[in-house]
Amino acid sequence: MTRVSALYRFTPFDDPAGLREPLLQACEAAGVRGTLLLAREGINGTIAGPHAGVEAVLSHIRGLPGCATLDVKDSQADAMPFHRTKVRVKAEIVTMGEPAIDPLDAGHYVEPQDWNALIADPRTVLIDTRNDYEVAIGTFAGAVDPETRTFREFPAWFRDHRDDLLSGKAQVAMFCTGGIRCEKATAFLKAEGVADVFHLKGGILKYLEEVPAEDSTWAGECFVFDERVAVGHGLAQGTHGLCRACRMPVSPADRNSPLYEEGVRCPRCATSRGDEDRARYAERHRQALLAQTRGEAHVGRRYEDARD
Repeated sequence: MTRVSALYRFTPFDDPAGLREPLLQACEAAGVRGTLLLAREGINGTIAGPHAGVEAVLSHIRGLPGCATLDVKDSQADAMPFHRTKVRVKAEIVTMGEPAIDPLDAGHYVEPQDWNALIADPRTVLIDTRNDYEVAIGTFAGAVDPETRTFREFPAWFRDHRDDLLSGKAQVAMFCTGGIRCEKATAFLKAEGVADVFHLKGGILKYLEEVPAEDSTWAGECFVFDERVAVGHGLAQGTHGLCRACRMPVSPADRNSPLYEEGVRCPRCATSRGDEDRARYAERHRQALLAQTRGEAHVGRRYEDARD
């Protein structure tokens, strides 16, 4: 089994570019793959590899400024879910496009065990801060879906719907996959003058890991940004696959659709791509299958980036 560790920490880095090469070398020396993002506001990413190798990289990260108590969400994969190691320097570790926001001035953490009580309170408005395609395969009962394509759209959506969202409500609870988007969203709402804002500590992944299925208010699966595609309760691998054309999740029902062709198209993108694109996807899929028969990894099939 391969250890998969998702992590993030909002903490000031004076020189994120200077941290990049030593972190990349630590990953490569430990046989760890995945994507890590560095910015002045902190670090974010998911890595995978042998237990000892991942532990070595985490030890390196915990030595960075402000990261000594870094929280990590661990799960297991049957095979390595990443094909490469990437350490990138970005303007933000999760892109909101609101440079005045201080992510360190966030809302209140809520432990997974206390989450059900908070969202059952009629004074609470519950908001899913993830992208539309993620919400489509699973969310918490009663959550508001902003129907955003990217997290960058969230501030404008909130400003447009603020009055309706907060009407008759005393507090806002938000969640996302691993906790980073909802944490930054709480900082944004506080800057917008909303006082009582809460976010799920560790995100959906921690909730699915710690809250028994019989006590859960989660419905569906949780999209993850690696080759597992989705997970369920207990972080067991889900039933969704990945369309290699549009990189969107594909359900069992989608795979039974006449619009689905493995490696080439799914119902979401079948009418939005031309013949030239489909021919390219078909050739890429053919090459991937050939590599598989040879026991080789085909990097053209990778999932590009962790975006949570």
